[in-house]
Amino acid sequence: MKYFVAFPTPSIEKKFYKALDSIDSKETRETILKSLESLADNPRPFGEPKIKPPIFVYHYTAQYRVKVGRYRILYDVDDKNKVVLVLDLRKRSERTYK
Repeated sequence: MKYFVAFPTPSIEKKFYKALDSIDSKETRETILKSLESLADNPRPFGEPKIKPPIFVYHYTAQYRVKVGRYRILYDVDDKNKVVLVLDLRKRSERTYK
């Protein structure tokens, strides 16, 4: 079943793409976009456990992540409406999950 990949607000979408544009490597940017698209087919990829405890991002709760090199896509899944809500793109560091 296909899910719809979306951002909860236009401002979160703008911040996501601003973070994406700040990445130097074109290959990494393309891989991140492909990973984002693949969430429509499989919102819970094998080997990517839930984030415990969940992270609060812009008044939303990120319960899942996808690892793409040194970056993490934080998102939540609404199974009832078949929507994947993309919340943030972060470079992996000590503060990523805070």
